Amino acid sequence: MCFQATKRNLPEAEMSKRELLKTWSVQIRSNFLLLAVLLVLIGLALAGLHLKRTGSAFFGAADALLLVLGVVLMHVSVNLFNEYSDSRTGIDDHTERTPFSGGTGMIQAGKTTPAAVHRAAWLTLCAAFFIGLYFTFKSHWMVMAIMVVGAASTVFYTRYLARALLGEFFAGLSLGSLVVIGTFVALTGSAAAGMRDLFPAQVIIVSIPPGILTALLLFLNEFPDAEVDRAGGRFHLVIWLGKRKASYLYVAGLAASYAFIIAAPLLHLSSWWLLLGCVTVPLAVKSGSMALRYCEDTPRLVPALGINVMVVLGTDLMLAVAVLLETLFPD
Repeated sequence: MCFQATKRNLPEAEMSKRELLKTWSVQIRSNFLLLAVLLVLIGLALAGLHLKRTGSAFFGAADALLLVLGVVLMHVSVNLFNEYSDSRTGIDDHTERTPFSGGTGMIQAGKTTPAAVHRAAWLTLCAAFFIGLYFTFKSHWMVMAIMVVGAASTVFYTRYLARALLGEFFAGLSLGSLVVIGTFVALTGSAAAGMRDLFPAQVIIVSIPPGILTALLLFLNEFPDAEVDRAGGRFHLVIWLGKRKASYLYVAGLAASYAFIIAAPLLHLSSWWLLLGCVTVPLAVKSGSMALRYCEDTPRLVPALGINVMVVLGTDLMLAVAVLLETLFPD
């Protein structure tokens, strides 16, 4: 009762600010931004391991936080460009929303406008660009090259990539592997560094599973929207293969991600700590089996989408922990 009374006594302007904040929190899909943070954490752990091995000075907390902010802003921009495009094509007007697919519905509900979303998409992308520019001057020009690929994927994803069977690949590349690699380069690179220094074999192989998993996150979320996406002009893997074959590809992708995790220590490219990334295998088995069984039944498939999110986030987290443990307790 006290809470309700206090809430009623709040000034109207303050209530509108709260509502605005809540609306834009949904609009940018803030509940999915943890992915960007975890990807940066993997890169930070790899950079810390490399700097310890080479006896170099460690990066500061400010740079680490700035990288997190930059990647989160890029992720926000991706979400906003996607929402804007789907509102213009009418995809989000006809899709059946789930907690993991189908858009936020904020534009359709009249809580935001396409123009405001489009403007916010460019503002967040520009802010991420300037952060990347800072690290380009501070470390190596390769940061800019990686950033350009990410920016191009962001801007052209819905208009071109998602219409040419390239959406999943570039999602996994730009919001997966390249985040890990780019974070490493930004924190360890120098003007005199060669390609071998910038892209050690361990960094490359550790970055592959997060890339595959990000692609699979998008891939499985496309199952409920396949028919509406087709009508809206998209042409992604689920549309091309059909849901049955696509479910097999999803399971194969899960197996491939764990195969790379297991291969790294076997090839002496990482310590055995990396196998901690396999603790999510039971969840992956569950989501994979549900995808195979319910690929044509959206209501029964939706729980698999949630489990898939846990697989992606859990695996990324454990990879970051594994590299940190390798730094603290080397073989």
